[in-house]
Amino acid sequence: MDLSRFHGVVPAMATPFTADERFDEARTRELIEDYIACGVHGISVAGSQGEFFALDEAEHLRLLEIAVETVAGRVPVYAGTGGVTTRAAVRVTKAAKAIGVDLALVITPYFVQPTQPELVEHYTAIAAATDLPVMLYNNPPRTSVNVLPATLARSMREAPTIVGIKDSSGDVTQSVEYKLLTDRRALLFSGRDTIALSLLVHGGEGTISPAANVFPRLMLKLYDAFRRGDLAEAVRISDIFAPLREAWALGSFPVVIKEAMAMAGRDAGPTRAPVRPLAADRRERLREVVERIAPHEKAA
Repeated sequence: MDLSRFHGVVPAMATPFTADERFDEARTRELIEDYIACGVHGISVAGSQGEFFALDEAEHLRLLEIAVETVAGRVPVYAGTGGVTTRAAVRVTKAAKAIGVDLALVITPYFVQPTQPELVEHYTAIAAATDLPVMLYNNPPRTSVNVLPATLARSMREAPTIVGIKDSSGDVTQSVEYKLLTDRRALLFSGRDTIALSLLVHGGEGTISPAANVFPRLMLKLYDAFRRGDLAEAVRISDIFAPLREAWALGSFPVVIKEAMAMAGRDAGPTRAPVRPLAADRRERLREVVERIAPHEKAA
């Protein structure tokens, strides 16, 4: 299995909705074209920033179809295919394979809190259902489930198509152990922008980045600086992103990213209820952050 395609800056793409909260197919295509024109290395859809939990299954699969059609092989498509049950995740992963995505990005079950052995069974069953590369997605702040490094190692040992993990835990020590404990090369992607550089330093392949929804060129500039060995420049850019990560706390997930996108000229519409728009004072605080970073994006 050729894993060399899976690297770099991949926007954790927000799913566009119209003002009345309908899935906006046209805007989805426009945003994908915009990100590819910026030079991103992949497109990730139907993840947590993409409000997969707010999509019905028909919308979910239509989103994958549009992504595959629009990308047209230019970069890999990472498709969120997770679910609360193994049965649901297998069904969506099989559908994603038929649609033509390049990699299944599978969040842990949420609401339920499976044990580590149950997680191994869950992921190996999903991997056995197709020949798609499967990447585990660890996001304990959202799911209350944490994938331990030994669990990734065992899953990869039992299922050759499990290729690594996207880690949004924020725990750099754990992220490094994912690389150290596996018997074969494990792809490691950051899901938190403030530690994206740290994981690159420790051998990570890239970032599936929320901030790249708003400032893709700047995140690409960080990645390129690291790749050419200019660590000081990469650190400088990483620090520029820090206030945006802090701003996520201004509203319910994931409204802040969508309002920041609109301020930066990449409007993806509202979030679906019950999440509501930011209050006026919080929106102004977010605007200050976006306007502080915007000149760096233009210069990238």
